[in-house]
Parts: sequence; C-alpha cells; structure tokens
Amino acid sequence: MAALPLPVTRAAASDQQQQQGHGGAGAEVWRRAAKALLFLAAVALPCLVLYHRAVVAPGDLFGAAAIPWRRAAADLDSEDGSLERVLTAAAMRRPSDTVILTTLNSAWSEPGSVLDVFLESFRSGESTRELLQHLVIVSLDTAAHARCGQVHRHCFALVTDGVDFSGQKNFMTDGYLRMMWRRVDFLREVLEKGFSFVFTDTDIVWFRNPLPHFYPDGDFQIACDHFTGDPSDLNNAPNGGFAYVRSSAETAEFYRFWYAARERHPGLHDQDVLNAIKRDPYVGELGVRIRFLSTELFGGLCEPSRNLSRVCTMHANCCVGLRRKIGDLNAMLQDWRRYRALPREEKREVSWTVPRNCSLFHTQEERG
Repeated sequence: MAALPLPVTRAAASDQQQQQGHGGAGAEVWRRAAKALLFLAAVALPCLVLYHRAVVAPGDLFGAAAIPWRRAAADLDSEDGSLERVLTAAAMRRPSDTVILTTLNSAWSEPGSVLDVFLESFRSGESTRELLQHLVIVSLDTAAHARCGQVHRHCFALVTDGVDFSGQKNFMTDGYLRMMWRRVDFLREVLEKGFSFVFTDTDIVWFRNPLPHFYPDGDFQIACDHFTGDPSDLNNAPNGGFAYVRSSAETAEFYRFWYAARERHPGLHDQDVLNAIKRDPYVGELGVRIRFLSTELFGGLCEPSRNLSRVCTMHANCCVGLRRKIGDLNAMLQDWRRYRALPREEKREVSWTVPRNCSLFHTQEERG
C-alpha cells in the first residue's frame, strides 16, 4: 500500500509560502542586477577601447599600418634613444661629455679607402690611440654602417628617408650639399642632448691629441682653409671639416640658425653660408664666441702646417676626387712615420711631400 503524504499544518503551509515568495523575489533581484551589469558593460566597453586607442602603441591593438604617423614617431624615439646610448658610451670625462664624431658613407668606408687611413692615423699618432674609444662613426647608409661594425666599437646609423648617401659625392653636387646640410642638423641634435664634440671629416689624419690646443674662451672653434694669424678675426676662411663645439643652449641655437639660413642662400655650401652669417647681428646676440684654429696646428692641403713637431691634424681639403684624396692621405702618413723614425736633431728638416695627387685644377671629367 502506498504511503500517504503527511498532513501539512497551517503554520507549516504559511512558512512554505513565505519561503517560496522570498525565493521568487530573490530571483527577480538577481535578474535585474544581471540586466544592470549587462547595460554597464555595453556602455563601458566602447569607452575602454577608445581609452586604449589613445594611450597604447598602435601596433599593440590595431597593427602598425593603422596609424602611420604614430609608427614614424615610435621609430624616431627609437633612433633618438640609440643615439643617446652611443654618445653616452663614447663620451669623455674630461672635457665633460665630449665625443669625437665623423660621418661616413659607403664610398669612403670600403676596405683600403679613406676610413682605413683615418683609423690608422689614430693608431700611429702621439697620444691618439686612446682617443679611438671616444670616436663615434656616424654612418649615412647601410653599407657604411655594416663596415663600421667590422672595424670600430661606436657606430650610429643616421637614416635620412628618401635620400641615398651611399655613392661618392663630388664637391658642390646636389648629393654633396644635401649630405653636408644633414650633417649640420645632426650636430645640432648632439648639442641639444648636452654633448660637446670634436667633429672631424674622415679625410683628416690625426697625429696628436688636439684637445690641449683648443682655446679656453671659445664656444665654437673651427679649422681654416686660410688662417690670418688672429683666432678672433672673422676674415678667416673656415672649413667645416674640423670643429670643436661646447654644448650649450646658445651653440645649439647657433647651429639651428645656421641650418635655417640655407633657405636664404640656396645652392651654397655650408661653409659659404657660415661665412654669410658669422657677422649676423643675431649671432652676436647669442653671444657664441667664435674662434678660428691655426693651420700650423690644424693644417690641410689648402694651407699645410709648416711644423711637424706641433701639427695635430692634416686635412685632404682643396682636393677633388676620392682616389687623389686616398693617395695624398697615405703620403701624409708616410711623411709622419718618416718624421717619427728620425733622430731628434734631424726632425726639424722634415717637410711634407704633399700634395702629390691633389689639385684644384682637374677637369670635371677627372673628378670621379
């Protein structure tokens, strides 16, 4: 016989109904809460996406191609950081935060070319080998950067979009002028980062440490094609291939003014523009103290140093054509080695055998 259900008292029935009523109310509360949460999520999600779009790098959410100007800014930041690291690693302690800089393209970096003679001069000079640890080679194309990595410690790749600096750039050609102006703008960046520098063209051989011979009162000191004998004389003919510049807000602004002045003097070399602005009232207002370096200490083929016992550097200026430069740079090194090998009493009789190959009078067809 089936068991009969137990009788339910009124009190028990009342308790059961109350429990069922509370359960129904609780379910209703949860349903409403769920709807509210869904509504909040629907509103918050688009806001969250917009927030991430504003603050997260574009490649993280949308891919690099979605916002190309952001990608370009990120690349610039990366290049800027790389420059900072290279300069910091190479900087001297005395003078504080000073680096030696040279620029290089592939035509000058090939084995047996200008770069090899340049580096060899540091190794064979007096108190110059240790300066190599403070030299930063700024490469203007990928081939030059690869070559730098093979032969030197501090290398920086200076990329210029849409410009090919790899080939030989003959004097005053369009490619040559672009390369020179890019150099001026780059040196301004170095100054703004707080680094003083000795800039040297790669077609300069170093025989002695030049740092003790810079003027203590000069902010911008530059070598000359012709030196009048007075380091403050603005009639000196400057050569931008060698300069010592102290970092300051004034020298950075001077470089910015120099670079901007190219637009007022289209088609001119950076040295010619420097000659045009060196007497500008604005330069005087900046208070940048300009000094010109003696060719006795910082000579070149335009005006060779006459004293091998004092000369610090020699420049293959006033010379057109890469092969001719290499020939006379090697000859300078030979003269230097011959000088150093002689007894002291015979050293004063040694003189340069250059120029051998260089001349200003070669025709355009011979300049390759």
